[in-house]
Amino acid sequence: MAEQSSYEGRQDQIREWETPAIETFENVYPERDFEIRMSIPEFTCVCPKTGLPDFAVLTLIYVPDKACLELKSLKEYLLAYRNQGIFHENVVNKVLDDIVSAVKPRRARLEGIFNARGGIQTTVIRDYSSE
Repeated sequence: MAEQSSYEGRQDQIREWETPAIETFENVYPERDFEIRMSIPEFTCVCPKTGLPDFAVLTLIYVPDKACLELKSLKEYLLAYRNQGIFHENVVNKVLDDIVSAVKPRRARLEGIFNARGGIQTTVIRDYSSE
């Protein structure tokens, strides 16, 4: 019989976790494909088991459709993660889910490069396409 993970149930609420709204503004060039790249070099969250801080560089690249992300609200949204116990994999998936829900881009890619902990560095990448 397999031993139950000590992480069992610690992330069950992540998909439903209510985060601050991400605001958008109208893309005045919706007929064009262009990329918007954002680097978030000071992202922080918390290890769900130890409670210690995790640090990462998040890089978002997206092709807007009818709307673009408003940066101040994105900053406030990302600050909500500062005290959240969350796995690296769930950070990237939840953040991109929320961005896609807010801005409805044509394409998006989110890469999270998390600082090494215990000699292991983690990079998580997720792509989205509306096509």
